[in-house]
Amino acid sequence: TPKMLTRKIKLWDINAHITCRLCNGYLIDATTVTECLHTFCRSCLVKYLEENNTCPTCRIVIHQSHPLQYIGHDRTMQDIVYKLVPGLQEAEMKKQREFYHKLGMEVPGDIKGETCSTKQHVDSHRNGETKPDENSNKETSEEKQEEDNDYHRSDEQVSICLECNSSKLRGLKRKWIRCSAQATVLHLKKFIAKKLNLSSFNELDILCNEEILGKDHTLKFVVVTRWRFKKAPLLLHYRPKMDLL
Repeated sequence: TPKMLTRKIKLWDINAHITCRLCNGYLIDATTVTECLHTFCRSCLVKYLEENNTCPTCRIVIHQSHPLQYIGHDRTMQDIVYKLVPGLQEAEMKKQREFYHKLGMEVPGDIKGETCSTKQHVDSHRNGETKPDENSNKETSEEKQEEDNDYHRSDEQVSICLECNSSKLRGLKRKWIRCSAQATVLHLKKFIAKKLNLSSFNELDILCNEEILGKDHTLKFVVVTRWRFKKAPLLLHYRPKMDLL
């Protein structure tokens, strides 16, 4: 029977798979080492790799000189953690809001949007106010709105200045851009390659503070780790790719 095939598992039994080995807390902004696939909180891992170049779990060398280029955001793992741990996502959003308010900065749009959406969804179910017809009308309205608006307009936005620091490439006519914080360095490479009519985006390196950025880094990650407390826009440089010895 279906009841015999299902088995309840306590959260305690799987804690080892959804916690960070560095802080022993539940994974926040889960980030995976591409070399060995071990996962940690992004802030914990970035801080650790400032002084080390090996995986904190298995001690394998990630990269001799640029380990931060070989880690990537694990969205699937983070979604799993948020679904398994009640209230974790809402608590994290609250902490982020308090952090931005403390610095006197505007709360990013994605944090406000996720929190409001979650709260409205929970409140409506608790109060028994949601009706099938209302849901249907609301979904139709939201679908129409998504069609009319740009898909990433509600994301946190990042202002960027793209400068060329090589005589072998020309500068962009429009070097100031604004895009979603979820965009990656790879997206920027493709954008530059298209604007400069390059045969391949793999011919480019993008740098921040004279450090080469990994292609899987999101712009939000770059801002947090390399441009924190500096004024916008985020200044990035591009140049022909250089092989590292």
